[in-house]
Amino acid sequence: MPGEAMVTANGIELCYETFGDPDGEPLLLVMGLGAQLIVWPVELCEGLADRGFFVIRYDNRDVGRSTKLEDGPGDFLSSFVAATQGEPVEVPYRLTDLAADGAALLEVLGIDSAHIVGASMGGMIAQAIAIEHPARVRSLTSIMSTTGERDVGQPTPAAMERLLTPPPTTRQEAIDSGVDTRRFLGSPDAFDEELARVAIAESYDRCFYPAGTARQLLAIVASGSRAEGLRQVTVPTLVIHGDIDPLVTPSGGQRTAELIPGAALLMLEGMGHDLPPAYLGPIVEAITGLAASAAPAA
Repeated sequence: MPGEAMVTANGIELCYETFGDPDGEPLLLVMGLGAQLIVWPVELCEGLADRGFFVIRYDNRDVGRSTKLEDGPGDFLSSFVAATQGEPVEVPYRLTDLAADGAALLEVLGIDSAHIVGASMGGMIAQAIAIEHPARVRSLTSIMSTTGERDVGQPTPAAMERLLTPPPTTRQEAIDSGVDTRRFLGSPDAFDEELARVAIAESYDRCFYPAGTARQLLAIVASGSRAEGLRQVTVPTLVIHGDIDPLVTPSGGQRTAELIPGAALLMLEGMGHDLPPAYLGPIVEAITGLAASAAPAA
């Protein structure tokens, strides 16, 4: 594993890291809202690499060590409310820009196409890559994500309240509140407080940047529905969702699978909005099986 590296792609700097043999089948991991590349569990990355994939995980713009877009919408809450009501708002970027970042990263790395795997907002970005950059996509896996339609996949009221809670002001507050949020959103039977505390501290120390998370959230709500585009996706597709996810409720995954022709839906019992160790084996096996059904790269 060569460690992290920086490249210029789509006019910005992106930080990425790879696992496995560069001659393996490329697989791009796209992470979610405010989440850095290190949120992808190493066990998942190594498990996929052990199955012959060349795994790439990266920081989206506005998170981790990738470029920060300093322009803001002014009053975040007003912009957020307007966007959720379908009103036009000015935002620094949308999901289409984040998708272009991922596609450009592959291009810079000399990769014509890859298996695309996204979680949460990363699933939305992965869907957008499949819609807008189809030649780059061998297969699509959308994990705990949704379609952008306002009548599916919406957070529970309690989850939405946590999403909009003002950010912490100290490291200890960030760790404590992060553990509490992970406990609330995650898989109750698989939650490990010690592991969560270590992971949150690692993310805080690597980059704590709540302004970027706010801009990413606006990008989600301002991007609208992908339903029509999803109907046109032709690559092998797998949709994975936890059946008790409170942040992106299961209807989001169900609707994604319904819209994409031939998509398979894997609903994992007892899983919330997280990727705990107990579920990584089945997820790796499901992605590997999906990739085997994809056409070889030209």
